Amino acid sequence: MESRKLAALLSALISELLLALLLLFPSSSPLSLTSDEFTSSLFAVLLPVIRQFASVHEAAASIPPASRKRKRAAQLHEPDPGGHAILAGGRDFLDPNRSLDSYINSFNMTASTFEWLSGLLDPLLDCRDPVGSPLNLSTEFRLGIGLFRLATGSSYSDISRRFGVSKATSQFCVKQLCRVLCTNFRFWVAFPGPNELEPVSRGFESVGGLPNCCGTIGCARFGLLMGRGRVEENIAAQIVVDSSNRILSIIAGFRGNKTESRVLEQSSLYEDIESKRLLSSSPINVNGVSVNQYLVGGEGYPLLPWLMVPFTHPDPGSVQESFNSAHHSMLFPVLRAISSLRNWGVLSKPIEEDFRTAVAYIGACSILHNALLMREDYSSLSDGLGDYQIHSRGFRDYSVSGEAVETRNALAGLLKGPSGSGGSSSPNA
Repeated sequence: MESRKLAALLSALISELLLALLLLFPSSSPLSLTSDEFTSSLFAVLLPVIRQFASVHEAAASIPPASRKRKRAAQLHEPDPGGHAILAGGRDFLDPNRSLDSYINSFNMTASTFEWLSGLLDPLLDCRDPVGSPLNLSTEFRLGIGLFRLATGSSYSDISRRFGVSKATSQFCVKQLCRVLCTNFRFWVAFPGPNELEPVSRGFESVGGLPNCCGTIGCARFGLLMGRGRVEENIAAQIVVDSSNRILSIIAGFRGNKTESRVLEQSSLYEDIESKRLLSSSPINVNGVSVNQYLVGGEGYPLLPWLMVPFTHPDPGSVQESFNSAHHSMLFPVLRAISSLRNWGVLSKPIEEDFRTAVAYIGACSILHNALLMREDYSSLSDGLGDYQIHSRGFRDYSVSGEAVETRNALAGLLKGPSGSGGSSSPNA
């Protein structure tokens, strides 16, 4: 067996094992790409192994054998089971000689990233065809169909016409891509372990001057058209991001009428942090106050010992105002990440799918978002914040603990001086 296929098979087997274990120990939300009590310890052991298989697979994929090229050429000329011939126009979409803008407009990525991703997903996309109806389509063609739907939001009828396949085939390729990404590559969106959080906190400290921050949290809402009457509703997705816009955690599948605080309270992330399975490293000393690891969130969230929100109506020139300014700069990455997800055409408008498929779209686009950042391909990264602010919802009353107030005051005290260094911080003994 070719080394590339063997690596893909081993990666798939490990992913299937993880999926089976997750089904036995489900999280509390429909789609959770963060850790619960079981998966946190499981990923800590298996994540390096999975990454190793992925790297082997990627390296093997970068040297396509001649037999693969012959197979690819033959597949592109096979008739579609729906009775349509594969049109030349469909092949033109996958021509690496097309202009850079053309690839970005069609797939939200450069030609080199498309080729890299195609090698990484082959043969995972080239299997599990409908029983008795092999599609005889190359990995590149399947990937092109799936990405075109995600990147442009085009209808299946339009995809069918452009790629010269049946509508049923286009639907299959799109759902197959989402399934492979969300099953086999979900570790691309996983909350870092304790040893991986230090560079995350350093990144935020360089942005806002506040130490020990391990992520910024926000809630995105995506439209959904359901049923024959096309009734519109929203899906809420809770997202945690680092200072480089990389998504550390996404939990999607909440009804969109829930407030940010309600979504947080019902998420496995909340349970993991409250149970000290996440953000549990030793605190640092800030002007005599022990400050644990924490996230920063907008006004729609409550003030908690591990969640810092801005002060309400701070006095001009006060340390509270300085804190709010630093806090706002640290919120920018999650706002930008949410805006970037909306750059995927399928998420930029109400999704005309069932609820479960819409959640899979959100997960797949989030995984692709991180994959592109990993490749330093910024084709889909937003330059601005979009209109996220208008979606902020108020939070219900929480009893604010003295620890949360003391932590925020200590952090604000660091920003007293005009240079933004009014105090000191050090690890606790």
